Amino acid sequence: MKTVTIYTDGACSGNPGPGGWGAILMYGPHKKELSGGEAQTTNNRMELTGVITALEALKEPCTVELYSDSKYVIDGLGKGWAKGWRARGWVKSDKKPALNPDLWGKLLDLCDYHRVNLHWVKGHAENPYNNRCDELAVAESQKYK
Repeated sequence: MKTVTIYTDGACSGNPGPGGWGAILMYGPHKKELSGGEAQTTNNRMELTGVITALEALKEPCTVELYSDSKYVIDGLGKGWAKGWRARGWVKSDKKPALNPDLWGKLLDLCDYHRVNLHWVKGHAENPYNNRCDELAVAESQKYK
């Protein structure tokens, strides 16, 4: 199984507001940047969309080293929250509806297809790949202003 490194980030100007996401996929000497955005969205939706789109770009099952500065994404997957929400019909443990069930459902399916190892990185710090993803995401969000 190929091992692919993915960095992702999301951005939103206002929350909700115009948003964007960026992703960098790396395999051996190859590097690919992806980005996109929406006119009216939230930061968490953009964080999830960046990860989903990056995983969907992979043409076969891969081991993925996923780097994100989003605790929402990393904890939602790593601590099993999203699986719990899905098992309870997209209801959180506090009985409130889980947000973004459409995106979490897609992401959980992709994590079943790929072997995803999660890595949290500090945002706006010294990581050049995370910073580049932030630049991509912010640039996409500004297209909708």
